[in-house]
Amino acid sequence: MTSKVKHNLLWIVVNTCRLVVSATFVFSGLVKLIDPVGTQYKIEDYLLAAGLDSIGAPLPLVLAVVLAILEFCLGIYLFFGIRRRFTTITILVFMLVYTPLTLWLAITNAVADCGCFGDALVLTNWQTFWKNVGLLLGAVILLWHGKLLTRFISEAVHWVISLFSVVYAAFLAFLCLYAEPVIDFRPFHIGQHIPTAMEWPEDPMQTPEIIDFTIMPSEVTGGTEQAYLDTESLLADTSYTFLLVAPHLEDADDGDMERINALYDYAVADGYAFWCLTASSEAGIRRWQDLTGAEYPFAFVDELTLKTMARSNPAVLLIHDGTIVAKWGHRMLPRAEQLTGPLHTLELAKPQPASYRRMLLRLALWYLLPLVILTFLDRVVASLRWWRRKNKR
Repeated sequence: MTSKVKHNLLWIVVNTCRLVVSATFVFSGLVKLIDPVGTQYKIEDYLLAAGLDSIGAPLPLVLAVVLAILEFCLGIYLFFGIRRRFTTITILVFMLVYTPLTLWLAITNAVADCGCFGDALVLTNWQTFWKNVGLLLGAVILLWHGKLLTRFISEAVHWVISLFSVVYAAFLAFLCLYAEPVIDFRPFHIGQHIPTAMEWPEDPMQTPEIIDFTIMPSEVTGGTEQAYLDTESLLADTSYTFLLVAPHLEDADDGDMERINALYDYAVADGYAFWCLTASSEAGIRRWQDLTGAEYPFAFVDELTLKTMARSNPAVLLIHDGTIVAKWGHRMLPRAEQLTGPLHTLELAKPQPASYRRMLLRLALWYLLPLVILTFLDRVVASLRWWRRKNKR
């Protein structure tokens, strides 16, 4: 085999590894950017398993956002061939940490799901470990033969894509922290019919999308006659029901209580049920009532289920005939001028797949369109320079 053939085969192997590793890092980082609070919960699970659960609450969220930005940007840098040496070394360091960590998880099962791809793609711990072994091998190849990585843009514009990627990633993380994740990979997404999602499939190897959704009544009823709520009565109700979801009322943000109370007043005036689902104790509920003047009734749900239902604390879900038709973080609640009539006449109470797709398309184009334009212009300039040098020779 000639040296040229060997070189071409090695180039193919190296750049194939480059595409696989970069796609994995971009996907992993993007999923974490879309759901940074979910990543925070997973980091807290790791800390708990390692006996470090005493670490303060802000740190896991900061780590979640930083990790998401790093993974996303490293994948983009590797794809475009930006700072090849730095990028390949950093990716190798990541894999040298991830691989033994996931081996420990696979052996001990200390955390049931590694969370590397969030709720978008759930792997077993052994699947995650072998995936990381493959990525570690790819990272070694990329570092060893980094000079074979083809650059898609010139070095002069590396900083533009680098900075733009960091800014976009930070913006997306902030957007999904401020509201709810822009793409909801969880089983309690808008449009989900909860009774159907709770049915056991015919295949005994599969499980329902929603496994543990049990509502237990509370003695703290609030100031209304809505004194009892359980799972069956909620899902059997053919009208609309507002659910204020707050895993721990002690940690819930009370800055938007006026809008929540106004939403409750609207529900009472129009004959809709309004409940607060929480995992707090009755003492915590009464403290919340004293703090916010809440008059709505309460019911108990498992903490993990509530964190799966919504990332904001608190958030509001609107249920109609067992289907989730709307979901709002506490900063994005409907305003009074939007609540001008019965819910069945309002657009906000209807799933909006078309507007949802438009929003996702805009988010994608905000990032991809500038990259495509910049790459095209850079290649045009590079081609013109090559043509001028060729003519001079």
